[in-house]
Amino acid sequence: MPIVTGAVRAEGFELDLDSRAVTPDVLSEPGLDGGETSFSRYVLGRAAGDDRLVGLPVFVMRGFRHRCVLVRRDSDLTALGQLKGARIGLTGWPDSGNTWTRALLRAEGVDLTGVTWTVGPLVAGETGKDRVGPVPFPDNVSLTDDGLAEGLAEGRYDAIMTPFMPEEFFTPDSRFRHLLTDHRAAELAYYRQTGFVPGIHLVTLKRESVERNPWLPQAVTELFERSKRHWLARRRLLADTTPWLLADLTGTAATFGADWMPYGAAPNAAMVAAFCTELHAQGIANRRIEAEEVFAA
Repeated sequence: MPIVTGAVRAEGFELDLDSRAVTPDVLSEPGLDGGETSFSRYVLGRAAGDDRLVGLPVFVMRGFRHRCVLVRRDSDLTALGQLKGARIGLTGWPDSGNTWTRALLRAEGVDLTGVTWTVGPLVAGETGKDRVGPVPFPDNVSLTDDGLAEGLAEGRYDAIMTPFMPEEFFTPDSRFRHLLTDHRAAELAYYRQTGFVPGIHLVTLKRESVERNPWLPQAVTELFERSKRHWLARRRLLADTTPWLLADLTGTAATFGADWMPYGAAPNAAMVAAFCTELHAQGIANRRIEAEEVFAA
């Protein structure tokens, strides 16, 4: 946002940022030099030998995933390990976020091949998203056009995985709740164990643009770093996005230090390695791609 508003400006080049409702397919649009890209789709491309995109270690979307598993309010389920053999709906199979969430289940001893998975929209009628990806579904995964939230409410699923909450989740009469009664404590424990907040989306540039302007990756990375730091400083100055944001910002700094979402290959090496491991272990990537390959360019 600081770049969009002009508070932070590019040096030595012009950057035109276009906000989209859906993450763009950078390669399919001739007018784009780069854009926000799914971490999963980018790594899968590299694993398959497609190097048309140059990924920058600029993760513009991150998030813990413990909060992304929902159950009915009257459900007896309260732990990830209880999802063995469950019926689970999720909003996309190869998605970065859902890959991280399935990793949490694997860590709790859940055999992913023993779960009945259904991929579909959170709300019926949602379009514009590729929920399937480049690899055929495993035998225990099916596709639906029906809304997952209603399916959960009606008892067709034991749980659903979604990065975004159903609208009714924010009402007192919501039929849904988080699986984990204290997901924040679970996320804090995860961070203390791993040392990172999972990356979901990153910035990529088309290789042809980089070949024309070899200085571009470093320049864009530095621009986004300056923008991020400006954004954080303004949030700390005008901490009124929520009534308790200042307390949250203080607690975040105490836990994570100066920067909970660092850019750069070295600060993200452990996170990238863990993600590559999961893509292969879950059968999404046809080979184990090494972390060093992801940002080799």
